[in-house]
Amino acid sequence: MRILGLSGLSHNTAAALLTEKGIAAAFEESKLTRARKAAGIPREAIQYVLGPDGWNGLNGVAVAYRPVRAWSRHLWLRARRLPVAPLSSVYYQLRALGNVGRELNNDRILRILCGSAATPIYHVEHHLSHAASAFYASPAERALILTLDELGDGWAGAVVLGEGTRMRMLDAIPFPHSPGWIFSQITDLIGFQAHQDEHKTQWLGLEGDPVFEKLFLEMLRPRPGDLPRLSSRYFNRNLAGKLAFSPLFYREIGVDPVTMKGAVSTAPSQPLAEPLRRQLAASVQQACATIATEIAERYRKQFGVEDLCLAGGVFLNPVVVSQVEQNAGFARVHVQPAAGNEGTALGAAWYVRHHLQNGPRNPPADHVYLGPAYSNQDIKAILDNCKVRYHFYNSDIDKIEDTLRLLTAGKIVAWYQGPAEFGPRALGNRSLLASPWADYVKENLNDYVKHRESFRPFGISVLAERAAEFFDASPSARFMTTLGVAKPAARELLKGFLLPGDRVRLHVVEKEANPALWQLLEHFGRQAPAPMLVNASFNLFGEPLVASPRDAIRSYFCSGIDALIIGSFSLVK
Repeated sequence: MRILGLSGLSHNTAAALLTEKGIAAAFEESKLTRARKAAGIPREAIQYVLGPDGWNGLNGVAVAYRPVRAWSRHLWLRARRLPVAPLSSVYYQLRALGNVGRELNNDRILRILCGSAATPIYHVEHHLSHAASAFYASPAERALILTLDELGDGWAGAVVLGEGTRMRMLDAIPFPHSPGWIFSQITDLIGFQAHQDEHKTQWLGLEGDPVFEKLFLEMLRPRPGDLPRLSSRYFNRNLAGKLAFSPLFYREIGVDPVTMKGAVSTAPSQPLAEPLRRQLAASVQQACATIATEIAERYRKQFGVEDLCLAGGVFLNPVVVSQVEQNAGFARVHVQPAAGNEGTALGAAWYVRHHLQNGPRNPPADHVYLGPAYSNQDIKAILDNCKVRYHFYNSDIDKIEDTLRLLTAGKIVAWYQGPAEFGPRALGNRSLLASPWADYVKENLNDYVKHRESFRPFGISVLAERAAEFFDASPSARFMTTLGVAKPAARELLKGFLLPGDRVRLHVVEKEANPALWQLLEHFGRQAPAPMLVNASFNLFGEPLVASPRDAIRSYFCSGIDALIIGSFSLVK
């Protein structure tokens, strides 16, 4: 049995292959093409996940989009806006028609690539794919599933009940009533790039006070516990544009907007002051967390479930996830590590296999190392081709000891081992590692490698067996999808890495999931104050995580990384 799963083809495209044993492979197109964004059919990712067998023997292709249904929902939205905003409504209707044409053409291309009319192509709702990606990856037999993102197939979110192999839609949140869209609008307003820099907004928000939380809650939902519904008073009549806020919104936050004829607000008249930027980021983040918590709590009481599964772009935010975990009242919360659009490739394949075909569920996913892996022979060929000097380790213990020598000397070490991670986070196979107690480690990582804002935190990887000594954290810390809280024993050790409220971006490393990083942490803990290492993503500024050895070598030489441990080889500057 082989089912190819494809994400929605509009952005962050990915492919996954499902067999009887579970997900065999999954990867994003952007990491293979080295583009920040990828759209359309993910040909490179498909080629990787299908492997040498190619399209032969496929039992189906599951695609996480319903283009005609998305178009009809968008058409209905713009038809209702037609009396108050005729020009923009017609414009967006025509653009939506063009989009559905492209998506239908993608279907035609997929059929050609399949090479067999007998291979069925299934179209799965975007938010059902999100829901499936979270539920079928979890151990829960019965769970409430909440998905929230900006827009997918005309919806901004869904509430689903999962039971065994079946899923039942309880409620859907139509666009534009979208917390994710508001989050992107605020990202744009405070000076970051919408649909790309939302992670900057989430970390900036931790440094501000949520003084406008009440305003955003009033914008986003009528009453506590209700599904999101935008208040039109705070948006321009087109409900469109780079910034869609009305003059009333700007007055509420205390700034003057530039206006055009017709009193349609476009942007603030001057850049926002730094305290206001932090307050807006904190407020919209707190409002999103409150709304997600209220919705989850409402349906928990209604259906009497103890497990909650989360997916969608909003739940890529570990601050929101941690607040839902603490306040929604569930016994267990499961978060899809690849919660964004790329994760729908997994969900679409699982939905077809389990919900439509009633196939038995596989054991819960315990790792995300589903990307390409390279042998020492592959790595050596590329090293020789690049004409670099390197050292070869005869054993793993030699590699560990040499890496420890570098780390204790305060070096930044690129750690490239095993299969690449699927999803946006580096979880120890494509990571930059450093000692938390090295001098100027944060400054060196930021100034010479990452070239990013100082308010953005670094992750801390810790040995699973000793994590409870230092942190309070949920099982989701395995995937860095939530935040941990430092206990007294860790507060002194990690002073420079703690977020407000003694929170920390935590990665708990289990031996079964990542034996190489586990062994390194275990040996490091014998000579350091604790078995912890700083863990940052291995990539150049503005690029996705490295995938191939050639990507790793280029990133190593084009940045201030001190050493590269790649397979059984090392390069040291």
